[in-house]
Amino acid sequence: KALEMDYRSHPTNTCGLHIHVNRSAFGCRYEEIEAAIGRVIHFVELHWNELLRFSRRTESNINRWASRYGITSTVRETYDKAKNSNLGRYVAVNLENDDTIEFRMFRGTLKVNTILATLELVDLICQYAMTFDDEEIAKVSWTEFVEGIDEEFYPELITYLKERRLYINEP
Repeated sequence: KALEMDYRSHPTNTCGLHIHVNRSAFGCRYEEIEAAIGRVIHFVELHWNELLRFSRRTESNINRWASRYGITSTVRETYDKAKNSNLGRYVAVNLENDDTIEFRMFRGTLKVNTILATLELVDLICQYAMTFDDEEIAKVSWTEFVEGIDEEFYPELITYLKERRLYINEP
């Protein structure tokens, strides 16, 4: 419908696909929520190159609209660095909103399969952050991450990762 109405997204310089995740989705207790969000931030920083490729943004574009905090040696340090960064909302995972965290790294699109794949990726990153502890998140490689994707729950993500040459567990 948007294409029929001549809407644009991908061929613009400023449009992004932003996904908000409720902080309450990460748990019931403040400490539990903060720990999981810290693991999300660390995961994004750890796998920055793959996520940049997934995002379809150029490096200069992502630096303007969704820059990174920078990774440190531990999840806690990376999260503390992010919370104290004073970078505002133009970061890959924006922490400025009271009730949500906002994934801003993705280039805008009107393609349904790309939107679904992006939603599935964000969901999977959040699931990892809630399932694994700090040490496990810090050790997971991109290959291990994509090998663990369940095709039944994340079909669009697997298809999109293959298209972007980020799914490497098949010949």
